[in-house]
Amino acid sequence: MMYSIELHTTQRCEFIDITDRIEKVIKGSRISEGICHIYIPHTTAGLAINENADPSVKKDIINTLNKLVPQNERYAHSEGNSDAHIKSSILGGEKAIFIENGHLKLGTWQGIFFCEFDGPREREVWVNINEDTTYGAK
Repeated sequence: MMYSIELHTTQRCEFIDITDRIEKVIKGSRISEGICHIYIPHTTAGLAINENADPSVKKDIINTLNKLVPQNERYAHSEGNSDAHIKSSILGGEKAIFIENGHLKLGTWQGIFFCEFDGPREREVWVNINEDTTYGAK
């Protein structure tokens, strides 16, 4: 079953921790073992799994992406958001994460981030949860 999470971004570039929202979807699904697929239908945003304990990590990633792909280059795309398309392509727009005991199987410091590169905007995150019916089978 597919679920949709709506987001409102407030800055041109920002990382929004969506880990708790994904966990809420998993809890509502009542699936204890399986895979959680996360996808965003946007060409100027991305998804990342990284440290969510220290907010300076998000700042460092955004600052480095902005240095690597500056907003005001002479891009051929005329809408003024080519940098956002490139950053989106670097990070990608989908992730698959194991579900174990009804929770995301993430590392100790890991979180899931929606990465906005062309905000502020209204955005969606699509979540599909597939149950592993063979878990524990011998």
